[in-house]
Amino acid sequence: MRADRNRVSADAFEQRRDRLRGVAFRMLGSGAEAEDAVQDAWLRLAATDAEIADLDGWLTTVVSRICLDMLRIRARRAEVATPNAPARAATGAGIDPEAEALRADSVGRALLVVLDALGPEERVAFVLHDLFAVPFAEIAPMLGRTPATTKKLASRARLRVHAPARIEPMELLAHQAAVTAFVRAARGGDLGGLLAVLAPDVVRTADPAALSPGMAVVVRGARAVAEGALALRRRSLEAVLVLVDGRPGLVVAGAGGPVFAVTFLVRDGQIAAYDVVASPQRLAALTLSLLP
Repeated sequence: MRADRNRVSADAFEQRRDRLRGVAFRMLGSGAEAEDAVQDAWLRLAATDAEIADLDGWLTTVVSRICLDMLRIRARRAEVATPNAPARAATGAGIDPEAEALRADSVGRALLVVLDALGPEERVAFVLHDLFAVPFAEIAPMLGRTPATTKKLASRARLRVHAPARIEPMELLAHQAAVTAFVRAARGGDLGGLLAVLAPDVVRTADPAALSPGMAVVVRGARAVAEGALALRRRSLEAVLVLVDGRPGLVVAGAGGPVFAVTFLVRDGQIAAYDVVASPQRLAALTLSLLP
């Protein structure tokens, strides 16, 4: 009898696996961690003897609580990061980078980057309500909050995800065009394209953790800066365009949050300066939001 019930449970679970994986991936931003969360939910389902009236709701709740625990652990680890902690790898051991990139693209790489900046409870509330239409009354028990407080968490997350630009619309367009041209040229190995978008007296600054050994913290002049950007071409391939402190910028993210961020100063359609941020403290202080 139990074997028959387990077989039915396995079939029902497999029918829901893709949705559960989608929930977990949006909460965690990591394909490997999302798979772990979903597998943990299956083990809990297989171990239960209780009759489950609403399997969809039960599984969503279990996966969400598992993800919440993982996010809280991640947040605690980030709090104890030392000022000189090495930058996290953008992809972890055992993860297929191509599969991870395809999964991220299907969700929206920029959205995942911005979600990583939210607190655990904010992220769970926002993802479940805004992306999966789960009512606040069902989310609240997962967080140990009231529905009203849960609604406030989602609202606060929504304001952060969609925080407005801090520059005028026309300036925003010019700024975005310059940053887009920069990253396109860097990805394509186009030295001429970089020289065209960089001001002659451009200055590039960077946290030491963002640089390869031997690279200077401060570089001046278009050619030197362009050649340095080409040397870091691989990172440009992973960069996502978002608002960084209200202006178009770039972020390279790993599981758990930004690894690098790049802020730009644009004048007359050219990049006058940019700063590569890699220290955990500086990254944590940045405001990341989606482009309008």
